[in-house]
Amino acid sequence: MKKKISFREEEISYTIAKNKLSKGLKITINSDSEVRVSIPLWMPVTLADNFVKEKISWIVDNMAKIKEKMGDSRLRLGDGDYLKHKEEARKLIKEKVSYYNQFYGFKIGSIAIRNQKTRWGSCSSKNNLNFNYKVVFLPEALADYVVVHEICHLKEMNHSERFWKLVSKVLPDYALRRRELKKYRI
Repeated sequence: MKKKISFREEEISYTIAKNKLSKGLKITINSDSEVRVSIPLWMPVTLADNFVKEKISWIVDNMAKIKEKMGDSRLRLGDGDYLKHKEEARKLIKEKVSYYNQFYGFKIGSIAIRNQKTRWGSCSSKNNLNFNYKVVFLPEALADYVVVHEICHLKEMNHSERFWKLVSKVLPDYALRRRELKKYRI
């Protein structure tokens, strides 16, 4: 559900999304400065609107920080870049999956390269791995983390302690890499 709010003579758009997994209110801002408010299924939308009003200053400040960090990088990575870098990403990711899966030996279905807006990668219950083509632009240590993270989801489809033990088997410094990856916006 799309909404708008005025702040300092500027109109800010946000989307409210009901989510069965949400336990409370959560605001996220992606690299395109799109604001999303996740709320539990049972919660009335008016509470989300009030939450946005309370946090509007924080939202605007963080949107500015994201724009500053991104610079003009969004302009350089358009749909044409996806087609241009898709095969390069496929080659890199297949090599990394092959290398890292030697340590795990999991059954892998297909590997797909996508132009996702919010994820570096994902794993399906059919053992298919999906990766964002923009992984090719990450520092190698972070690309390795994305690949290992998704490989480990082949065994653990969650972020439990068992999952993180699997990741740490190959990347003992995964927590540091995970923090670093958060600095990169898709």
